Amino acid sequence: MATNITITKRPRADRPVDYDSGIATRRRPAARKLPGWLWFVALWCFGVGSAMSLGFAFKLLMNATLFAVR
Repeated sequence: MATNITITKRPRADRPVDYDSGIATRRRPAARKLPGWLWFVALWCFGVGSAMSLGFAFKLLMNATLFAVR
């Protein structure tokens, strides 16, 4: 006659348990979120920089093509 014996290991207090698998998992560091105003400033700077570089490229192409034809 066979006896079913289950040995369980108690998890340490510093490691939370994944109750789906019963395995102690490592805690992942929390992702750092940027505040909303910093996102606004970063996207605004990106937009202004993109617009200025596009305008500069347009100016260079217009000068190159406008004065080439006489």
